[in-house]
Amino acid sequence: MLVGGAARGTAEPPLRGALAEPGLLEMLSDAEVMLRVAAGDDGAFDYLVEKYRRPMISFMYRMTHNQAVAEELAQEVFLRVYRSRQSYAASAKFTTWLYRIATNLAVNHARDTKHERPENTVNIDEPDSETGLTVDVVDGSLNAEQVILRRERMDAIRRQVEALPERQRMAVIMHKYQNMDYKQIAAVLKLSESATKSLLFRAYETLRETLKKFI
Repeated sequence: MLVGGAARGTAEPPLRGALAEPGLLEMLSDAEVMLRVAAGDDGAFDYLVEKYRRPMISFMYRMTHNQAVAEELAQEVFLRVYRSRQSYAASAKFTTWLYRIATNLAVNHARDTKHERPENTVNIDEPDSETGLTVDVVDGSLNAEQVILRRERMDAIRRQVEALPERQRMAVIMHKYQNMDYKQIAAVLKLSESATKSLLFRAYETLRETLKKFI
């Protein structure tokens, strides 16, 4: 379970702590909150962890399709944020910086475990008890055949997204599931906006072609 609670002067934040001045922090931009973290405000770090914990687990789950691994990688992202707090520059949008850390971590994990069989995978249709996240919510009005077809469709989408080239896959996950715009994705992937649009266009064209029978 991801929680904040940074201890000032330590290399890593301890695993428990209460949020400090949430009302004040909510009035600040994420970049301003991160600058407070850099200045030693541990409550500000807790606030950012609480704010981005679920989105980060969601992002990592889309990359790994393993709930336990997603939570572990999300935890590592925040540890890296804390360790790098002194190097954060306000000129960098916090979410761009955060997702760049997450993307690099996810890519390295994928490469390191490329030939390993995933364990403890979670069904794509089942919400996680901790995050409440789900890819597909079964509609009670559907009959058994429709439910099966819907699940087959979602499973096909998942497989085809996984089969995309690495950078295309990351762009689709950020665009489709994290609701990030072209500018944000471009910043994370260190591309121009036009290159990002082209990247996503190719990815969606591939998905449309491979998923024709489900569309």
